[in-house]
Amino acid sequence: MTTIMLEVPDSLAEYQNDTVRFIAAKLYESGKLSLGQAADMARLTKRTFAELLGDYGVSYINYSVSDLNDELDRISGI
Repeated sequence: MTTIMLEVPDSLAEYQNDTVRFIAAKLYESGKLSLGQAADMARLTKRTFAELLGDYGVSYINYSVSDLNDELDRISGI
């Protein structure tokens, strides 16, 4: 894993874990990270990370409309 230094306002210093979790959640939401990668970044288990996604307005189910349509086409073709 690569380390990135991020400068944030002093007022966020006490919220370091929350800041990292928020960034990980948003990277998961955007599809840049898998659930496991985002959980690792946040230094949490997958289950714990999945449970806190809602705190950041991120859905656990991370399908794009295109992915969902592809999945529905696959299921209806059975």
